[in-house]
Amino acid sequence: MKSFGKRANGLRLERMQDSPLWVGGAFRNVHPILPGLRDTQAPRPALRDILRPSGRLLPGAPLPSMDPLDAWRRTPGSGLRATWLGHSTVLIEIDGLRVLTDPVWGPRASPSRLMGPKRFQPVPVRLSAMPPLDLVLISHDHYDHLDYPTIRALARQDVPFVTPLGVGAHLEAWGVPAARITELDWWQTYTLPHADLAVHAAPSQHFSGRGFKDRNATLWASLVIESPRHRVFFSGDTGLTTEYAAIRERLGPFDLVMLEVGAFHPTWGDIHLGPGNALKALDLLGGGAFLPVHWGTFNLAVHDWDEPAETLLQLAPRHGAQLLMPRLGEPVEPAHGLDLAPWWRAVGQAAPAPAAPAGPQPPGEPLPWPLD
Repeated sequence: MKSFGKRANGLRLERMQDSPLWVGGAFRNVHPILPGLRDTQAPRPALRDILRPSGRLLPGAPLPSMDPLDAWRRTPGSGLRATWLGHSTVLIEIDGLRVLTDPVWGPRASPSRLMGPKRFQPVPVRLSAMPPLDLVLISHDHYDHLDYPTIRALARQDVPFVTPLGVGAHLEAWGVPAARITELDWWQTYTLPHADLAVHAAPSQHFSGRGFKDRNATLWASLVIESPRHRVFFSGDTGLTTEYAAIRERLGPFDLVMLEVGAFHPTWGDIHLGPGNALKALDLLGGGAFLPVHWGTFNLAVHDWDEPAETLLQLAPRHGAQLLMPRLGEPVEPAHGLDLAPWWRAVGQAAPAPAAPAGPQPPGEPLPWPLD
């Protein structure tokens, strides 16, 4: 299937092999896993819970959302505004430029249109109705961050892409001209032509892959968006690492911090933050207005769909965190803050799933492709 993407070759592969993160034919995390992050004794999530979610794994009704188009027509007074569009897709308006992170408009986080985690509801804005973009950022190549139909549509626009090493092979295979793709290693920087905007790739603790045989064949990264007046941190997917302190020292402080909080599990503590470790990461980054991402869109784990939000609401005061919890499509300026209202509580839980048919059931492991 075309949605699997393409492996890097030629000069692209040679550049990847020159990276200090490339060892033994693949990329690797270089920071040791912190003690206690990963519970190796906990049972792994069952595939049946991912493919047939029910009850508290799913919202029982569409989440409250806004149409941001009217708001986007007005320039943000502070110069920095963010609109969460679902999962890790955020439109960042920064000093007159529009930057889109990990754009996913497709109906499933999957290589298939027929199976795999289905999004709870459509994106608040049709992709064709989005305002002109100045830059698209991709943190890594998992299906809930790099979406084939979305990239195919964006390929028809004259917008540049910044990705970690190797991800450009997927984009080019899907119609994005090579001249519009910039691939970065950790600590490398891209400067948007004819604009005062830089993007820095920074460490994260995760993995990559879209098929059965391409584990860690492309790099993953967190990303920092920098203008003369503002700095924004975007985690992509990651476990907790003290490298966040190095990011703060080299690229901080940050006006806005976007950290993943959903799709966590005790056995995944080295590759996903969850809400508790996201707050620890925020402390290491030096604070800043905190916009949680990577939740409320797909069921990719076995916790309640709203558990990330509820846990953040409970823990944030202990960290002195300035928590921004906008509804889908609700633009927010970090400088102005946002009244913290648990809007998600108005959404009930899903009805119980129908009884599974007789015969073999989906196994617990292994997953047929990397979900996250």
